Parts: sequence; C-alpha cells; structure tokens
Amino acid sequence: MSADLALDGATAVVEAAIADPANRPTIAGFFDEATYTVSYVVHDAATGEAAIIDSVLDYDQASGRTGFRSADLIVDYVTTKGLKVAWVIETHAHADHISAAPYLQEKLGGKLAIGKDIVRVQEVFGKVFNAGTDFQRDGSQFDHLFADGERFRIGTLEAVALHVPGHTPADMAYVVGDAAFVGDTMFMPDYGTARTDFPGGCARELYQSIRRLLDLPRETRLFMCHDYKAPGRDDYAWESTVGLQRDGNVHVHDGVSEDDFVAMRTARDKTLSMPALIMPSVQLNIRGGRLPDPEDNGVSYIKIPVNAL
Repeated sequence: MSADLALDGATAVVEAAIADPANRPTIAGFFDEATYTVSYVVHDAATGEAAIIDSVLDYDQASGRTGFRSADLIVDYVTTKGLKVAWVIETHAHADHISAAPYLQEKLGGKLAIGKDIVRVQEVFGKVFNAGTDFQRDGSQFDHLFADGERFRIGTLEAVALHVPGHTPADMAYVVGDAAFVGDTMFMPDYGTARTDFPGGCARELYQSIRRLLDLPRETRLFMCHDYKAPGRDDYAWESTVGLQRDGNVHVHDGVSEDDFVAMRTARDKTLSMPALIMPSVQLNIRGGRLPDPEDNGVSYIKIPVNAL
C-alpha cells in the first residue's frame, strides 16, 4: 500500500472516532519509572476485546534477575476488567527495556505482533550479538508482522498500522479510533523527539515519519512510549495531541525544516550515552522478548559484545 493511502486510511479511522464516541477506545497507561516507559491496555468498551502495547519485563542488571511487577499490573487490570486480549503489540524492538510479551501471552493470550521490518533489525543485531544459525532472522518469533497501512480490529474498533522509521528501521505507530500510539518517534512537546543514532536509524526518516503522523487530524490523541520530565516540569506525562505537537514540539513544530531538524538531531545524538539496558533489551526483544535457549547447565545467558557499538 502506498504511504498516502495508508495515511488516508488512518485519517478516516480518526475522523470516524471523532464523529462518534462509540468508535473511541478506552485506554489505560502503566508507567514504569525504572525505564521511563509507558505501556498501554487499549480496549473496546462494546466487546471487552483489548490490545496490550509496549509491555515491560523488570530486569535488574546487577544481578541478572527478571521480575514481573510491571507486567502483573497489566494482568491485574485486564482480569479485573474482564477483558479479552486479542493482541500483544510492540511499536519496535526497544533498546531501553525488555518486553514482557511472552509472560503476558502465557497469562492472557493474544497474538504477538510487530512491524514487518523487524527482519532488518534482526539481521543487523544478529551480527552484533553473533547469534547462531538457530536464531531465525525472518520475524518468526512473532505471530504477526504488520505492513504499512494494514487494517486490523480490536473488537469493533478499527485500527491501522503505520510504518514510521527513523528511530529504528522497524518502528510502527498504531492508530486505534481517535488515538495513535507513536512509540519512540515523539515525546511530549516540551521534550521533543527520539534519537536516531542506533544501527539503521536515520534523522531524515524520523522527520518524515513525524510529519506523517502530524498530518492526522489535530484532535488525534497521541500516546508516547516514554517520558523523562522536561526541565521545569514536575510530573510525568504521556498524552498529547497532533495539534499540541504541531504548535509546540520543541524539535519539530510547524515551521521546522527537515534540514534544520536533521542538523539538530545529529548534533544532539552525539552527546547521548547508550541506554543502560541496550545489550539485554535488544538481544531479547528481537526474539520477541524471549530469553536465549538455556545452555547445558539450564541457565540462559545474555551476551555483552565488547567494543561493538
């Protein structure tokens, strides 16, 4: 599907939801302060069908221990509300937290889905981590790979997947009714935009992806994957609108040219350290959040390549 047709489809979904509240999703956000990540449960009030977006597995780097505190908040919410999970969705292979998708699937069901360009990320990081021949680079760790413009449903709610590369080659945004879950494209208007210096990232592509999202109706609700509290703001926040972003995003508001954005983003990225959890996060997330197979002692190991990034 062409980019224009994909955006037209997403715009039609948003406009229908603006016109009729029955087409709007119910959304609950779960903020994990350890990784500054927001996970979402999005559900259809009419049927109780739900999607989980960008879940978090607790991971203590010093001890190598995993935990389920963050994921269990989602489990408790879903079970208390009596929801039926149809989808467990990732916006991309995160570099700052490990997905809890396998745990949530085991507890709640649903298809694990990500964008089809995850295969490009698997190829790049399969080499970085020297993954063996048993590591498939075809996206088969996921139940479904979304294409740009692909339509799907959460109960009676219409949804559209949009390819928004730049932060990584595989980033997706998901438009559900009048809401768009934008992953690591944008942050709150006072914080700006995501970095583009990971393998396969591109500041020019990110600008184009963001402008594509900002072509949605101004009333479209935008839900961020992260918040770090911009200077001068005391509270975490993760919901904005297209209008607020177009008027006030400090990096990419209306009037900022592509060249100016690329220059700013490139200079800013040079000052950033690698995320603390990039090695375990990417290594597991390209596997759908699953640990590598245990070795002969029954223990799974995470590789740390030296001088590779």
